[in-house]
Amino acid sequence: MEIKLTTSEIRTILQGCQHTLRLVGSSKDYRRLQSSEYFSTSNDVVLNDAFNVLGEIADAIDEVEQATQQL
Repeated sequence: MEIKLTTSEIRTILQGCQHTLRLVGSSKDYRRLQSSEYFSTSNDVVLNDAFNVLGEIADAIDEVEQATQQL
């Protein structure tokens, strides 16, 4: 089963994910966890990295839309 999403819906979902990550990252409990000496990920990725990646993807979508509108 294929899910069909418009570009606008994709952008909205990505922005919602960014908002959720921002909320998690601003929580006192998460900051405490992340600052623990026991907190680690397999490649040193932190929540802010995921937030930034979602922003880059949204920017790339905008660039594709702009480029294809000019054709």
